[in-house]
Amino acid sequence: MTVVPTAPTRLRTDGGGDAFPVTGAAPRFSWWPPAEVGRVLGAELEARVEGRALQPVAVDAGQQFVAWPWPELRSRQRVEWRVRVAGERGRSEWSAWASFEVGLLEGDWEARWISPHEAEDAGHGNRPAHRLSVTFDVGDDVARARLYSTALGLYEAFVNGSRAGTAELLPGSTSYAETLYAQAFDVTGAVRAGSNRLELLLSDGWYRGQVGAFRIPSGWGDTLAARVELHLELADGSRRVVRSDGNWTSAPSQIVRADLMAGQSTDFTAVPGPAAPVVVDAVRGPRIDWSPAPPVRVVETRRPVSVRRVSETVVVADFGQNASGWVRLSDLGPAGTRTVIDHGEFVGPDGDLDTRHLDSTHREGGRTEFVQRDEVVSDGVATVFEPRHTVHGFQYARLERHGAPLDPAAVEMRIVHTDLRPTGTFACSDPDLNRLHEIADWSFRGNAVDVPTDCPTRERLAWTGDYQVFAPVATRLYDVLGFSRKWLRSVRDDQLDDGRIPNFAPDGRRIKHNLDDQLAMMTGSAGWGDAIVAVPWELHRSYGDTEVLSENWNAMVRWVEWALGNARTARHHSRVERSPEPLPHEQYLWDGSFHWGEWTEPRARAADGSRIDPVQDNPMAWFMADKGEIGTAYLYRSTLTLARVAGVLGRTDDAARYAQVAEHVRDAWRTEFLRADGRTAADTQANYVRALAFDLIPEPLRAAAADRLVQLIREADTHLSTGFLATGELLPVLADTGHADVAHQLLFRRTPPSWLYMVDKGATTIWEDWEGIDENGEAHESLNHYSKGAVVRFLHTHTVGLRQDAGSVAWRAFTVAPVPPPAVDWAEGTHESPSGTIRVRWEIVDGVLELSVTVPTGSSATLRLPDGTTEVVEGPARVDRRSAISA
Repeated sequence: MTVVPTAPTRLRTDGGGDAFPVTGAAPRFSWWPPAEVGRVLGAELEARVEGRALQPVAVDAGQQFVAWPWPELRSRQRVEWRVRVAGERGRSEWSAWASFEVGLLEGDWEARWISPHEAEDAGHGNRPAHRLSVTFDVGDDVARARLYSTALGLYEAFVNGSRAGTAELLPGSTSYAETLYAQAFDVTGAVRAGSNRLELLLSDGWYRGQVGAFRIPSGWGDTLAARVELHLELADGSRRVVRSDGNWTSAPSQIVRADLMAGQSTDFTAVPGPAAPVVVDAVRGPRIDWSPAPPVRVVETRRPVSVRRVSETVVVADFGQNASGWVRLSDLGPAGTRTVIDHGEFVGPDGDLDTRHLDSTHREGGRTEFVQRDEVVSDGVATVFEPRHTVHGFQYARLERHGAPLDPAAVEMRIVHTDLRPTGTFACSDPDLNRLHEIADWSFRGNAVDVPTDCPTRERLAWTGDYQVFAPVATRLYDVLGFSRKWLRSVRDDQLDDGRIPNFAPDGRRIKHNLDDQLAMMTGSAGWGDAIVAVPWELHRSYGDTEVLSENWNAMVRWVEWALGNARTARHHSRVERSPEPLPHEQYLWDGSFHWGEWTEPRARAADGSRIDPVQDNPMAWFMADKGEIGTAYLYRSTLTLARVAGVLGRTDDAARYAQVAEHVRDAWRTEFLRADGRTAADTQANYVRALAFDLIPEPLRAAAADRLVQLIREADTHLSTGFLATGELLPVLADTGHADVAHQLLFRRTPPSWLYMVDKGATTIWEDWEGIDENGEAHESLNHYSKGAVVRFLHTHTVGLRQDAGSVAWRAFTVAPVPPPAVDWAEGTHESPSGTIRVRWEIVDGVLELSVTVPTGSSATLRLPDGTTEVVEGPARVDRRSAISA
């Protein structure tokens, strides 16, 4: 076979890791095939384990998630691997070698759990960080040193004062009762011959800190603990292991207060107290595993765009971008100087920080004041304060200092979130659309802090509904497979025994064990719990991963069966009043349990101009309202998706059964909620969008339903009235039903509710409320809440015109069909598919659309041009086409 002078690229395993990938005993391999070989027919793998070559293995034509073909690996083994592929045009050269290491597997941990000596409890939000340490001697030079560590709490590790790795907020946010991830660090350069010191700084973190709008403490446990093993390979060939055990000591640190939400206080003048023996085996931790997600890191450092002095002792720094992270301060002042740093998203007319919009009102009428505050006391020696045991959402930092000047040049914003690899781009000739895309991207990044949170400020909870809404956008923008798989494990861990999916996961409230909590009554909502079905399916479609379906199958089934059971056994009171005995179709109506509903729809205004909040003004009426139209729609989509998942997994009986049940649910929805003229019972924009997007409306009535949607939009003065669940589908539904002009009018609307109103008001992230900053300049709700940013998928799928075909997975088949908005002269976008980069660019020149498309190996593209021309292009290829713009 002819050898083609090129090789596969982008070799990767499905493990996470800091400086190097870390996997389990049987990792999976993926790579990009070279375009020059044409259609791939097969591949060959080679590997070396600890330098020992394994027998080469031939694999089939797939290049994604190829199973480890040799015997399972053991703890700590180092592996190099490479691949070459055979195609219709010849065989490629071997790729460059890629490498990874196996983590310390569960059965091989011998370290003890050690806990700090805590003489007294300062209470949630006020506890210090503890320093756990041990000294050890090394008699020879070190050839290799690997530190394996984890904690119930948030930790940093140090060897001889050198911080291990670049990952932050370790060991990450998980459902600590079931799952705990460890980290591996290369600390070879820090260990020396002679005496050495290994230390951990340990604080409450996600495990024992405050969570949610009301700062309720996490319920994972009462006792912090850590588990550590340092494996040394010495130059003389000998090996040694330093493990956490009773030889370690515990001492107070200079971090006198550390809470993940409330903030961190460091007193460099604090004199360390006496060391005490650690407490050994006070906890029994869960199984230790290795995360598939990339780590949280400092991804960018920003200086303020402006610093405003608001009083003699206070300055406010504006970093120009709302994001997640902390402030690093390199001017601490003379010894004894205290600097207080408050963080927020908004400043008032006087230029001072204002966080009142993030305060939370209790049902009983009380109020939790929002505070993100870091403090540092200088000892006159330490030069840098960087609070790594907390994280904040902010654009503005208010710094207060008495008795000493503050150098504005010493203030920096450290942007901190999961280090996701970008996979999608968008740009066009309209700067406002570019800015909208940018702020939506920033909003997701600010909420991708180890788990997909709702906002990085007030709640910082990984709400299931938020990610269910945004996942199709996230997969376009970033490689979120490992990030999402890690989060889905927490969703499964926290699933209630009856099958309900929690509102957020990890669930530090432990609702599955506290069923008398009022939040338990509000668990199991359509659009939220359905994330357990929708997100794995989106990941499978985007990346071609079948394992993400199999590992979530049981949880999907339990959720759908609970919802079906609830539909059979519970009825909304309005239907009970209508008929004491349920009508035949009602067994498939999901209307008798709690649903959040559309959520955050634009608020109406009272006669005096004040905004009406139905949840606050009449919570009982809102709670008891009939949301069966929404619930049944999601029940149909999830049941149908479950049938499709079963088909992929080869569960033919399940596929047939759930497909039939889905038909019954759809028919019940039509019977109860659809009129003969195509109108729906609720007759709202959101319900038409959902019904059309979910294919609930039969083909003969789709046009009438779409026309009614347009009529409702016109009656709202060409404004949207959708909320949380339907907004992301609004513009695609309009464009795909022949109303692209209306979709574009909504997209370019500048008065609220609209996206460009946010842009015009200077938003740097997407707001939770459509009027996050109102016409009077007052702030409302979170200003970083990414769900409404789902609109930018339309910019990819319609403005650029790139969308994956309905029956395709891993972008093996896609369509390019641009829908140019008025006054947009060009648009371009890329997407890194599992097979390679797809590129689309179009430009309108003298009434002619000039289109350029790059199709990677293993994919096929259907080009649909404005003049009606259709063409199929097989990859690898780059094509240029011209088309007249239809009148």
